[in-house]
Amino acid sequence: MQLIKDQQIIDNTWQYIADNEQPKTGDISVSFARWQRDKQELLAHDGRLGVRISSLDNVDELADDLDKLQLIELDFPDFADGRSFSQAWLLRGRYHYQGEIRAIGHYIPDQVFYLARVGVNAFSPKTSRELSSIINKLQDFTVNYQSSIN
Repeated sequence: MQLIKDQQIIDNTWQYIADNEQPKTGDISVSFARWQRDKQELLAHDGRLGVRISSLDNVDELADDLDKLQLIELDFPDFADGRSFSQAWLLRGRYHYQGEIRAIGHYIPDQVFYLARVGVNAFSPKTSRELSSIINKLQDFTVNYQSSIN
C-alpha cells in the first residue's frame, strides 16, 4: 500500500510485526511493549526498526532509544483522541527526534495539517482513495498564527 511521506506519495516498505510473530527481514515496526521486552534481540535485526506507540504509551520511556529507531508510528484509536498530537510534539520538540513520525489508525484528513504542525511527516491512510485528499489537506493553510514544530 502507498502512503504519504514529506508530502509525497510513496510505497510503504515497512511491515508491522505483531507481538506473537517472529521478525522478518527488511524494515519492521513492533509495539512499544515488544520493544521494551525484546529490545536487544530487535537491535540485532537486519533492517530498519520502528516502534508503534498507542495513545496510552509514555514517549518519555522511549527517549533514550530514539537514535536506534527510524520510524515511530502513532496509532490513533479514534479521531477524537488527541494524545497522539502531544506525543508527536514531544518527540520533535523535546527529544528532537529526526526520523519518520507516521500517523496510522483513526485520524481524519481534516487533522493532517495540524498533525504536520506538531511533527508528523508521514500518513498511512486506510485506503488509497484518501491519498489525494490528505495531500490537499496538507496545503489547507498558508499562514500560521502560532509557531510550532514546522
